[in-house]
This record gives sequence, C-alpha cells and structure tokens, in this order.
Amino acid sequence: MIFRTIDIDKDKETIVAFRKDSYVVSFGSEEGFGDERSYLNRIKERVRQFPDGQVIIERDQEPIGQMELQIREYEGTEIGYVNLFYLIPEYRSKGLGKELVGYAETFFRKFGVSEYQLRVSPDNQRAVRFYTKSGMVKLREENEKYLVWRMRKSL
Repeated sequence: MIFRTIDIDKDKETIVAFRKDSYVVSFGSEEGFGDERSYLNRIKERVRQFPDGQVIIERDQEPIGQMELQIREYEGTEIGYVNLFYLIPEYRSKGLGKELVGYAETFFRKFGVSEYQLRVSPDNQRAVRFYTKSGMVKLREENEKYLVWRMRKSL
C-alpha cells in the first residue's frame, strides 16, 4: 500500500465519494455530509497544514482508501485527531486497518502528542470492534448531529 498526499484537483471526485460512503456506513445515509465545496475547502486547508495527514491509500495505483489526520486542541491539550479512516468495501476486514493505524500513530508521534482520538458511530460495530482491538477506549458519548462515541488511545 502507498500513502500519498491528497491532490485536491486530481482526487476531488474520489475523496468526495469516499467521505460520502463513510457517512452511509456510519449513519445510514450521506445526508450529514453537507456541502461538497465546504468539504473540499476544509481538506485543502488541512493539506496545507498537515500534508502527511491527508492521504489517499493506493494499491496497484488504484485508490482504495483515505485518511484525514490532524493535530487539534481538546480540553486544553493538543491531541492527534482522526477525521477519517476509510477503506473501500472490498478491502475491509482484511487486516489492512493495522497499516492505517500504524501510519496514523507514526504521524501523531512526529508531532509529540501523547494521545489521539476519533469519533465513531456506535452502529458501526465493525469499526468499534477494530478500534477497540487496536487499543482505543471509549471516552464518552457525544451527540451533535448524530450519536457518536469519542474514543482515545494513548501513545
């Protein structure tokens, strides 16, 4: 697998499709995705700030996944934050997630943070099991648009 920085112009359709599918998997519809232009602008800014954290995952020169990683403040502490771990359906449950976690943890360590977090739909049991198996623990439930679990892992 190759991890390469997202190129907004080249990857626009791919990242929008992957992100929308992540909403379907997590919440049953892409309704919460919002506006494509806003999403692309957010990614463009994150690529500027964290180029190694906004990546397309390729196998045999074909995109099979995406990660969105950043450093942000949470309750007064800088943490790593996973906005998206995504693999297309045919690559899920094949052990590749471990490589995504390894990449993410290396990225976060470069910034010297002591933990990272993400939010996951409790209905996405495959993801919850994977994150738990990877050493993450549930921190709390949150409910903005949807009920999600905030999970964390110390590095």
